[in-house]
Amino acid sequence: MQRHTITLDHPTDWPGFRHAARALVQARVTPQAVDWRCQADAAEDLFAIEPTTSHALPSPASHAPQLRVSPDFVRLCEQLILHRDPARFALMYRLLWRMAQGGDDAEAVRHDPLDADRMLAHHMARAVARDKHKMHAFVRFRPVVHPDGETVHMAWFEPDHFITEANAGFFIRRFTQMQWAILTPDACIRWDGQALHTSPGAQRSDAPPPDAGEALWLTYYRHIFNPARLKLNMMKKEMPTRYWHNLPEAALITELSQTAHERSAHMVQADATIPRRRISPAAQPPRHDAAR
Repeated sequence: MQRHTITLDHPTDWPGFRHAARALVQARVTPQAVDWRCQADAAEDLFAIEPTTSHALPSPASHAPQLRVSPDFVRLCEQLILHRDPARFALMYRLLWRMAQGGDDAEAVRHDPLDADRMLAHHMARAVARDKHKMHAFVRFRPVVHPDGETVHMAWFEPDHFITEANAGFFIRRFTQMQWAILTPDACIRWDGQALHTSPGAQRSDAPPPDAGEALWLTYYRHIFNPARLKLNMMKKEMPTRYWHNLPEAALITELSQTAHERSAHMVQADATIPRRRISPAAQPPRHDAAR
């Protein structure tokens, strides 16, 4: 059995994967005969054989299968390719191959919730979606003033998966009028107010140090912390501890949680407070009958 090694340009090379996968299916190359990797992996592999790249793909076989997939499958693969698991390419091609063969196997991929490949694909896609959500929640910008007086808000984030560029649209919509940059180990994105720029990954030391605004934020966080509503296990579920070292407010969590019980007891024992000013009935706005 002839083996084919497909080398993609980068870890999220979706166009390259689509082109290669389509050619392989039409050449009737089984999933077991294909090895997938990226250029960075190939450069580190001293014993790698000369690969068959997307520029030297096999020719279509006679009576090549018609390759039609649903938009839902395309969207699923667009999520899967962002996962960090090196086996994601093999899984995507295996799903595509099974769908192209038709019959019961193809129906299982489309509709059987207990199909192993389908279950794994949706599990990985959910992991990517969760990582995107965590990035939305846990990015913390710090202003950096350049010598020309221009202010750029910069942030450091360490995603679990290759989501940085795919997540840029959220930050563009959220901070359209602000110039910002997000640095990650995988890639960096920068919005200049007009266009998005991408560059290779950075190191944490490239991110700016804490500033005065951060100290103000910590003071605010300390004052709004409600010890009576502390649920540490739930908090760790929504804000996993692996993100804490990049969150300024995380430095206060241990201290505030340790004193939460004592502070709650003081709140319970304290006398009830009386409002300083009561609103007189005459000062209240008139009620409007919705039936009129």
